[in-house]
Amino acid sequence: MTDDWHEGLRSHYVCKRVSRALDLGPGRVDPLWDELPWSEPFVDITGNDDLRPRFATRVRMAWDDDRLYVQGDLEEPHVWGTITRDNEVMFMDNNFEIFIDPDCDGLNYYEFEMNALGSVWELSLPKPYGAGGEPRLGCNIDGLIRRVRIDGTLNDPRDTDRGWRPEIAIPWSGLAEYHRGGHCPPRPGDRWRVNFSRVEWRHEIVDGKYVRIPPHGTPVAGSLDPQQQEHPEDNWVWSPQGAVNMHLPERWGEVRFE
Repeated sequence: MTDDWHEGLRSHYVCKRVSRALDLGPGRVDPLWDELPWSEPFVDITGNDDLRPRFATRVRMAWDDDRLYVQGDLEEPHVWGTITRDNEVMFMDNNFEIFIDPDCDGLNYYEFEMNALGSVWELSLPKPYGAGGEPRLGCNIDGLIRRVRIDGTLNDPRDTDRGWRPEIAIPWSGLAEYHRGGHCPPRPGDRWRVNFSRVEWRHEIVDGKYVRIPPHGTPVAGSLDPQQQEHPEDNWVWSPQGAVNMHLPERWGEVRFE
């Protein structure tokens, strides 16, 4: 795959500025979300049109002086999760992931993962795994707000669900360390490299509970890089990577702040 090939596939999103903070509290969904455009549907991580996702996924974003807001929309007939503690290896559950590289240099970038239980894993990498990067774990941003809205029932295989919506508000103060020397919050017209990923595991039902089909083969000892494991899972993304590897930040999508 060439860079030119990927540049033609790069997804773009115009992130609108909102006049007030979005409410991520429990109960009714903030109607301001409906004034924001959805992204195009997620595709297979490889960009292969023959590998169409089984379930629809999309995302929308907004920003104000204090935070970046993200809402995902994940079609899911069986909403389930097992990881209840933060900073566990979250891609072992079905999850929603955010990758942010504010200065677009492919270095010192932030990763956020969340499952349907609302558990999160925050980490960063000084450079991609493939370039020898070692993750910095526990990069939990102070003041980050997360919420999961489930359209159906969680961890109940007796019925069919419609899906779940993660909502995240990330303070600019926590993202500033990934944009040293740059503007954070951004200025109107600034462009950041961002991507979103959805990990969708095959599962079975055992004794009335969802059970992830375990990895095949022998995992790489101690590896936190999901691409270093053999997993029977789907990887669907906003901007295609051209490979089963999210840690190619030069191939992420582009978000322009309006």
